[in-house]
Amino acid sequence: MKLQKVRAFWLVVFLLMLSLPGNGQPPPPPGDHGDEEHQSPFQESPIGGGVFILLVLGAGYGAKKLYDSRKEW
Repeated sequence: MKLQKVRAFWLVVFLLMLSLPGNGQPPPPPGDHGDEEHQSPFQESPIGGGVFILLVLGAGYGAKKLYDSRKEW
């Protein structure tokens, strides 16, 4: 019974992963968007300082785990 639940869980996860590419932001409408030479191709992506914060927190967590593992020796 447990094996069936595990298989069903992974099947649901796999099917949800297949639908993720369809949830993206639509492309911008055609037309004049200002000066095309000075626009970044990633101008409309919502990635900001949050990624930097997550990277710093992940590095700090990894450093703490490394420090704790060496302290146990």
